[in-house]
This record gives sequence, C-alpha cells and structure tokens, in this order.
Amino acid sequence: MILSITHTGENATDLGYLLHKHPDNVFENNHWFGKTSVFYPVATEAQCTAALLLEVDPVNLVRGKQRSFTLEQYVNDRPYVASSFLSVALGDAFRTAMNGNCKLRPELVERKLSLSAHIAAVSCRAGEEMIRRLFEPLGYTCEVERFLLNHRFPDWGEATVFAVTLSGELTVQDLLTHLYVLLPVLDNTKHYYIAEDEVEKLLQKGERWLAQHPERNVITQRYLTYRKRMVQSALEKLAPLVEESAETQDEQDTVNEAQEQKAETPLRLNETRLQAALEAVRSFQPQAHRVIDLGCGEGNLLRLLVKERYLTEIVGVDVAVHTLNRAAERLRLEGASEAERQRLKLIQGSLVYRDARFSGFDVALLLEVIEHIDAPRLAALERVVFEHALPRRVVITTPNADYNSFWESLPAGQFRHRDHRFEWTRAEFEEWTNRVGTQYGYKVTRQGIGAEQEALGCPTQMAIFDKVSHAEREEKSSGARDTKTTD
Repeated sequence: MILSITHTGENATDLGYLLHKHPDNVFENNHWFGKTSVFYPVATEAQCTAALLLEVDPVNLVRGKQRSFTLEQYVNDRPYVASSFLSVALGDAFRTAMNGNCKLRPELVERKLSLSAHIAAVSCRAGEEMIRRLFEPLGYTCEVERFLLNHRFPDWGEATVFAVTLSGELTVQDLLTHLYVLLPVLDNTKHYYIAEDEVEKLLQKGERWLAQHPERNVITQRYLTYRKRMVQSALEKLAPLVEESAETQDEQDTVNEAQEQKAETPLRLNETRLQAALEAVRSFQPQAHRVIDLGCGEGNLLRLLVKERYLTEIVGVDVAVHTLNRAAERLRLEGASEAERQRLKLIQGSLVYRDARFSGFDVALLLEVIEHIDAPRLAALERVVFEHALPRRVVITTPNADYNSFWESLPAGQFRHRDHRFEWTRAEFEEWTNRVGTQYGYKVTRQGIGAEQEALGCPTQMAIFDKVSHAEREEKSSGARDTKTTD
C-alpha cells in the first residue's frame, strides 16, 4: 500500500524539513508485519511529494498463530489497503513531525501549507459518505473513487475499497494526525491488541481537532473498536474540551458579531438581508412549502419564516450544537406543541458533506454562509447543495468586497468579520454564480441589498438560483442548435 503527501507552492521542499526526511535519500525500516520505505518521487521548488510505501507480508500475519487453516489467512486485502498497519508505519516514519517538532526550521511547524494526500486504496465498508463525514469537516476537499469489481460477478456487490485524495490548507502535523487516527477508523478494525494506552493515544493525536469534530463519537467508537468502557473513558475526558471549545466559540462569536455590527449598523444590513431573503421565499409561491435554512445561526430568519403560514415545514441547520441550543431558546421550542415541533425543526449538520436530511426542499437559504467556508471546501458545499440536496430555489447572500472601502471603521484589506475566509467583489460573485448555475442546471438572478453607492454597488450581494426543468433545458438546447444551423 502507498500513501503520498504533496506540498505545492513556493519553497515546496520545506516539506523535507518538516518530515525529517531529506528528499535525496531513501529511508527504510522493518516491522514484524512488513517493510516501510520513504522516498521522494518529486522534489522541486514548486512541488514536493513524499511517498510512504508499506509492503505487508501476509504470511507473517499468521505465522506462529494457533488457528485452523483458512485460505483467507493468505489471500486477503491487508497488504493492499490503508489500515492500522499504515497508521503504525506513519507513526514510526514521521513521529517527530506528528509531535509538532522541527529542530532546523521550527517556524514551519504552525505554518499552513497547500497539502494533498493520496491514499491508493482505502477500505471502508460504510462507503464514500463516511469518508466525507470524517475528512470534510476538517477542511479537506475530498476526491473519492470507488474501485470497480469484475462485471462478470454482479453477486459480489459493490466494492468497498476507494482511492482517496485529500486537499487543503493545513499544517503537516494536522495532516499526519488526521491520517493516523482516521485510517483505522475507516477500516473499522485494528491488527493489534487494544490496550488501555489506546485511549491516551487517541486523545494525544486528536488533541488539536477531535473535540471540535462533529463525528467525534463515531471516531472514538471505531478507533477503540467499540470497547464500551474505553469509549466511555475517552468521551468523558473529551467532554471538558468540547465545553471549552463551545465557550471559546461563543466568545469569538460575540467579538465577531460586534465587529460586523460596528461596520454595518448605520445601514441595519442584517434586517434588510432577512427581509430580502423572506421576499425571495414569498415570491416563490405557490411552489414554496418546505424551506431549509442552511447555516441558521441563532434563528433570526427562522423567526420570520415561522410566521409564513403557507410553509408546511421549516428546518434550520447549523454545525454548532451550542448555537442550535440558543436558537431553540429564542424560538421557544421547549414549550411548543407537537404540531409546531413537526413544522419547525433544528438539526445539527455540516454543509460540506452530503446529508440526506437536506434533500426534498423547495427553497434552501444560505445567508452570509459561504464566506465562512475555506475556499478549497466550496466545491464540497456546491455538491452538497446543488447536486445532492437539489432544492428548487437556492438563495445566497454574501458581502460585496467592493463596498468595504466605504466604511471608515474598516481598515483597508480587512474583512467585515474575523471568521470570513474571503469576501468577493461583484465580478467574482458573478463569475462564481454563473459557473455554479451552468454546472448544476440553475438559472441565476442577482441583486444588491442595502444602500447603493456609486461605483461600489450595495453592501450585500444576493443570488437566486432557480432549477431549470428538463423541458426548459431541451428548449434552450434546441434554440442553440437552431441558431447554429442558421448561422
């Protein structure tokens, strides 16, 4: 089995310092289950790739063990798929990097790099969705390709092995610890005895990210192979970190909201945005019956939508449980009737991996959401919303970067909100919305929200995507062919 890690960008060979492996050399080591080699197939200033090759000896896996003979002992997927064997090899080959140490270039340790990891074969019986559920919340763009089984044997079913490429802006330490923990989680088994120290190993490798992961319970159960007492111990030790993360996020949200309100208060943009979104729902009548607010926050828009009696189902989605709890309080769901609870629901979920609960809605709303997503993860959000959820109408708002220069309180080059990953100009927003509409079969209209300034436009920009029917697509295609024939 083989794993490759690639750094692209300026001074790409800095990867060698972080991994403590010189690109000119080949490093080898022997384990009881096989042999590992680390080498660099590419090492230039623009791109550097380190490859870890693990050659598992299937005979050694059963040698000396008292068990009846079965062919599976010698013919199995263990030498070819990523598993706990590769996790152990990673920990051995890159131990120093995984611990966040770099003696020669310590300033590189916390630097986020353009990294990608390619795993040639990953065993995951839970399928592609599990792969995305584990890696996309960590900021990765995932490319997943299922292996094909021989078409002559359909009874074998679908393959449970995938080729996976993970890309993102992150530190080498984070990439290695993610792989170390999550590869055996995907495989859902381990080749060695699970001792008490396995809990501490999980907490140590996951200390920078596990408490914030929406699937931390699943990860903990699978990593500890469902040993109840150990799983409970790990979750109890994680609990204070989860609470601390939530409190820190609350504090950061308060600071961020104050900053944004300071810039936008004169125009009361939030209220204007909410009314514009509400009008986009109203104008979709009589088709609008089921509405989902993706990134609902504390429920400001939901409070308006619930008054629209023609809506039969309203769902709010947010990745943060503590935010949903505040939304539930503001919406007074605790004292609501059963009928009201059936009409208005809050669910926890991430917008960067596929979720069947997002499907079947007439209108999906994303107000001031996309700018909080890392640019490499936008493609995942696009697929979740436009390819899988497939609402009939999508409403998106985002800041207009052209307008930022109008506010004296906003220093040049600074975003309106500390958690914004980008802010688009009108031209950039137009380009993105046109591409998404064309790619996924939506007609797009755009408008500004808020007081318009000459040459700057409006402070907020909104796009409304309406799904184009098959008949409309055929008509448009036929018209294009007719025009071409006439020409």
